[in-house]
Amino acid sequence: MTDLAPHELRILLAVERERSFTAAAVALDMSQSAVSHAVRVCERKIGAVLFDRGRHGARVTPAGARVVLHARRILQLLETMAAEARGAESGTVSGPLRIAAFRSAAVHLLPAVLARLTAAHPGIVPRVRIVREVGRGTAGEVADGRADLGIATLDTAAAPGPGLVSGRLFEEPYALVHPAGRAEPHTLPLVDWDENCASYTRDWWSRQDWIPPATLNVEDDTATLAMVAQGLGMSIVPRLALLGAPAGLAVTDLGPRPPTRSVGYVTTPELARTVAVRALVRELRSAELPAGIQTVGGSASRSVRNSAASPSSV
Repeated sequence: MTDLAPHELRILLAVERERSFTAAAVALDMSQSAVSHAVRVCERKIGAVLFDRGRHGARVTPAGARVVLHARRILQLLETMAAEARGAESGTVSGPLRIAAFRSAAVHLLPAVLARLTAAHPGIVPRVRIVREVGRGTAGEVADGRADLGIATLDTAAAPGPGLVSGRLFEEPYALVHPAGRAEPHTLPLVDWDENCASYTRDWWSRQDWIPPATLNVEDDTATLAMVAQGLGMSIVPRLALLGAPAGLAVTDLGPRPPTRSVGYVTTPELARTVAVRALVRELRSAELPAGIQTVGGSASRSVRNSAASPSSV
């Protein structure tokens, strides 16, 4: 018998998360010997060593990394299966809905979306995690089973990744932001921040000989705007990040065809068919967007909601 039981999967995830058999035992309210025995049984069933043991604690092996990835997604589907079954007759669902989103989407897009979602489905309990949209970003959270859906920047020229499906929501233009009243803002130093973006954006950047190398690099778009507001330079940021920006900033358009980033959602094929994720996607697609942001069809945004929070254009 090689099948692993759900409780064994939970033990493997706890050891991977805590990086210690002892800490995993405490988290699970088990004895350390019971956790160690369970892991050995799992390794015997699978036929591979899942954790390196030593003074450093317990670290997953390459085989263990693959196993915990599948374990997390299996437990996610088991939880979803139970929630779907309970709501089969009523067409509703209850339980947690885990969402990963980058900061500006979590602040300016999700609140109204989740208010409508929970009004229609009171049993859904959203859990939102802010994830930097660099590297694997929010899509990585979905792929690893840590999120049911991710709000992500999509590469329009490539698929979202193995085992994932995606849908575009809107196109977001970039703009030049700089201290208000500053003459010739193009000559200011560049304050930059790392992010994932579509290939068209980087192609645009590579053709701009007026953009200097970054003299200051930060990990957050809010911090970038704060630096610019203090006169440390200029930056090029997407419109959504400008909502609620600090005072003292001015925004200049980047011409008739500015760089853009495509924002959408990422989930798995299995979760895409669930009541909770389908309901969330419907609300995302019908969301009112801030002024200046284009819907997927290329039309103007449906609303100027929150536009008063934006710095004035010049």
